[in-house]
Amino acid sequence: MAKPLIVEIPHELGLAEARRRIADGITQANGLFDKAGIAVDKLAWTDDRLDFAMAAMGQKVDGNVDVRPGTVRIEVRLPLLLALFAEQIQKKLGKEGNLLLTKK
Repeated sequence: MAKPLIVEIPHELGLAEARRRIADGITQANGLFDKAGIAVDKLAWTDDRLDFAMAAMGQKVDGNVDVRPGTVRIEVRLPLLLALFAEQIQKKLGKEGNLLLTKK
C-alpha cells in the first residue's frame, strides 16, 4: 500500500450533525457504489469513527472517517495503482465533503 491519502474538512455543524450527514451521505452513495461495480466489504461505526473497506476491479481500498467537533478527517489507504490518482481523489473527496458538511 502507498502512503495514506488524508483529507481534513472543517465544519461548523457540531459533532452529532456532522456524523448524521456523513451517515446519510454514505447511505445514498451505496446505490451508486452498486451501479459502479464497487463492493463495500466493510462499513462500521465505532463512536464517531467510520471504518470502511471497498473493492472494485481487483483493487482494494480501506480507511476511516473521524468525525471531530470542528473537522472531519478522512484517511484512505490506496493500492499502488490507485495511488497514481491520489491528487484527483483528494480533490473529489474535499469537494464532496465540503458540500455535505456546509451548513444549510
